[in-house]
Amino acid sequence: MRLRELGLGVMLFSCIFAAAVPAQPGEPGAPRGTLFIVGGGTQPRELVRHFVDLAGGSGRARIAILPMASAGAEESGRGKAEQLRGMGAEAFVLNFTRAQANSDSIARRIASATGIWFPGGDQGRLTDVLRGSATLRAIQARYREGAVIGGTSAGAAIMSDSMITGDQFRTGEDTSGYYGDEYTRIDRRTIVVVAGFGLLPGAIVDQHFVRRERHNRLLSVILERPSLLGVGIDEGTALRVDPDGTWGVEGASVAIIYDARKAAITGPQAPHLGAASLLVHVLPAGSTFDPRTGRAQLPP
Repeated sequence: MRLRELGLGVMLFSCIFAAAVPAQPGEPGAPRGTLFIVGGGTQPRELVRHFVDLAGGSGRARIAILPMASAGAEESGRGKAEQLRGMGAEAFVLNFTRAQANSDSIARRIASATGIWFPGGDQGRLTDVLRGSATLRAIQARYREGAVIGGTSAGAAIMSDSMITGDQFRTGEDTSGYYGDEYTRIDRRTIVVVAGFGLLPGAIVDQHFVRRERHNRLLSVILERPSLLGVGIDEGTALRVDPDGTWGVEGASVAIIYDARKAAITGPQAPHLGAASLLVHVLPAGSTFDPRTGRAQLPP
């Protein structure tokens, strides 16, 4: 894909998704739901339990699982449903195609859920199925109405209005290729970014963050887009976005937030990408962050 075409696509899709969720959490008219964004890996039992509680608790939670990111979607969905049922939730799997994403029957089932969960895999598979669909609009509506929307790994990446795909541009070329988890430089025109699902405006999420050493990737992204907060969530860890707009960290490791909104950044013609006065917050479980003020609070 040429860079110009990619840029036009990102602008178009960003407009579509931003229009669906117009207000930031905590603002008038903002969603009444909660986001529960897990950075991949094994999820501690207490994280899964808290997701069920946010969805209404044992005997009341009704959770839809959308496993299309996984190459083994049926198995992935079935395993998650069994885990959630073991905690007292009613859980059901919705594994559907792009054509089915616009059906009224799928949207109606989403409308009955108190929680929605996206397992891991390839985030591109999720956006291919859901982008611009009636089902995505139903998910966004449930978030506005008070449901909890959660996901892990690929299911975390899709939450923000801009999404890291996992692809990189080849050095000096306009084409992209996948290079695994080796991010050897901090530079412009390095990381492929497209539109996500628009549930977390003003931020971009990266996952498996500490475990897979993805700092160079997220830094490259936010220094090119300094209006976005970079949110790197480690494995076994969740970033919780509350209805009042505050963020909380739960789980086994940390979430790292890069805030370049007031940083001085080298211009587009500079030979190297750099920044001064970039803020970095390393937040273990129990920490909170207010994206409006940029203030972080560590646990006692």
